[in-house]
Amino acid sequence: KPDIAMVFNPMAAVPEMLAMICDELGADYPKDSPSVKALTDALHHYLLENHRRGHSTVLLIDEAQLLPPESLEQIRLLTNLETDTQKLLQIILVGQPELNTLLAQPRLRQLAQRITARFHLNPLTYHETQAYIGHRLQVAGLSADRNPFSPQVIRKIHKLSGGIPRRINILCERALVGLYGHNKTRVDGNILRMA
Repeated sequence: KPDIAMVFNPMAAVPEMLAMICDELGADYPKDSPSVKALTDALHHYLLENHRRGHSTVLLIDEAQLLPPESLEQIRLLTNLETDTQKLLQIILVGQPELNTLLAQPRLRQLAQRITARFHLNPLTYHETQAYIGHRLQVAGLSADRNPFSPQVIRKIHKLSGGIPRRINILCERALVGLYGHNKTRVDGNILRMA
């Protein structure tokens, strides 16, 4: 059973980032001005205890392209926490394409070498965009027969967004606000242009 620590504000300095990880996992550390060493020791102790209980630990950092190089170096150092036979912490970095540029810097070469798997999400095709929008609407509670986006509008959304999910989300959200503001049930070209 994995224990997962998720960090969504990676722009914090190294001590704050380590404290966030400890807080996420419930690792005990000195709360009054903890040093990097005290935080790392507390994390190491937690990871060893977790390993003894048969649990694995995963650290997921979202928007990792925003991490300062010092924080990335600290993450590399966390990969050194291990037993004789296995790593105590699995780390997942999720980020925009700028993360690859950041990891390509010579000073981060050692971290880049420790990455064992990479996955790149390519822009969605038109059909994937259509399915993505349909899924997001369904999760929000809208039935398929009430989809406010026609295939023609979805084609325009796909073209305008370049198939990038974040852009699709923004365009659709703005279009839905426009739809509500104009008291309509279907997104038309005018509402999409305003979005």
